[in-house]
Amino acid sequence: MSRMLRAGICGLIVAATTIGSAKESVSIQVSPAVAFAPAELVIRASIEPDPGNRALEIVADSVEFFRSSEIQLEGNRAPKTNMVQFHGVPPGEYEVTAAVIGADGHRRAEAHARVNVIGAK
Repeated sequence: MSRMLRAGICGLIVAATTIGSAKESVSIQVSPAVAFAPAELVIRASIEPDPGNRALEIVADSVEFFRSSEIQLEGNRAPKTNMVQFHGVPPGEYEVTAAVIGADGHRRAEAHARVNVIGAK
């Protein structure tokens, strides 16, 4: 595949959503936004450190494939940016979600992005 074509299909998606106060926010960056299968997805989630943060859940979900990862957080001592890589992602349209889980087990904030992994024809 030529470098020009690769550069044309690679992209970056950034999204953010807050549930609750602005202090409990999360944003997500997924790269690439479009890729050929099997894809290597790099997901970066940025969170505001807060004493009530206990976990960060990152999910890539499509009709035929699901992958998730959960990172334990140490409240306000947690890193602001966490990175997860999903290897060998098959073709499909994916909803990628990053959710901050509080001490009560409920989602405090979440962010969403979409990724398209193209199969060989």
